[in-house]
Amino acid sequence: MPGISEYIILGAILFALGLVGFLSRRNLIVMFLSTEVMFQGVIINVVAFSRLHRAVEGQAFALFLLVIAAVEAGLALGLIVLLHRRKGTLDAEEWSVMRG
Repeated sequence: MPGISEYIILGAILFALGLVGFLSRRNLIVMFLSTEVMFQGVIINVVAFSRLHRAVEGQAFALFLLVIAAVEAGLALGLIVLLHRRKGTLDAEEWSVMRG
C-alpha cells in the first residue's frame, strides 16, 4: 500500500504538469484541460492529507470539489463553443486583444 508521501508527490506532479500545460499552450481547450489536471492534483492532495489525519471531512470535501469540477467543465466547454462560433478560432491571443 502506498504511503502518504507517494500520494503527495503524485498530486504535486499532476499540478506541475497542468501548470506547464496551461502556461505553454495558447489553445483554449488545452488550457482548460490543463486547469482540470491541476484541479485533480489538488484533490489527490486533499484526500492524502485527509488520510494522514484520519478525518473523513477531507474526503467529503474532495467529493464536493469533484462536483464543482464537473459543473465547471460544463460551463467552460459551453463558453469555448460560444467563443469558437464568434471568432472561428480558439487561440487565446486572439481573445486577449480588447476592442475600444
